[in-house]
Amino acid sequence: MLVLLAGIFVVHIATVIMLFISTISNVWIKTQSDYSEGIWKQCGPNGECYAIPNIEGNESALKAVQAFMILAIIFSVIALAAFTGQLFTLEKGCRFYVTGAMMFVCWICVLIAVSIYTQRFSHRPIQNVETYHAYCFILAWICFCFSFLTGILYFVLRKK
Repeated sequence: MLVLLAGIFVVHIATVIMLFISTISNVWIKTQSDYSEGIWKQCGPNGECYAIPNIEGNESALKAVQAFMILAIIFSVIALAAFTGQLFTLEKGCRFYVTGAMMFVCWICVLIAVSIYTQRFSHRPIQNVETYHAYCFILAWICFCFSFLTGILYFVLRKK
């Protein structure tokens, strides 16, 4: 049982770290010529970053992606704190319902953010060059899976 708790805790920590990386870094879409674009800025091959151009009509969608990724981080960190608190205060045989609920809210936030980004931004070219998904976009989808998995495990898990 202790190994299972430790495993869930490690996956939860990994989810929080990957959420931070995918939200902060500006590499959601990349080109062959080393241009990259995230949810905050677009960066050139020489490392200089500037505001994302050509998003007319999609400003609100980009703000929604930013907001939901930040909310996902907040709920994931709160769930981690709740898990730690429940681990020491919960009675024997009780389940981690609060932590599981927080992780499901995190899961929904990541789902909404990545879905909006996929629909609105992933098919548009940067600098008139074909693009492909980069590591932050993939990390966000991995966080989607991990937050769902940990949410289910928290609901099933009993304190022994």
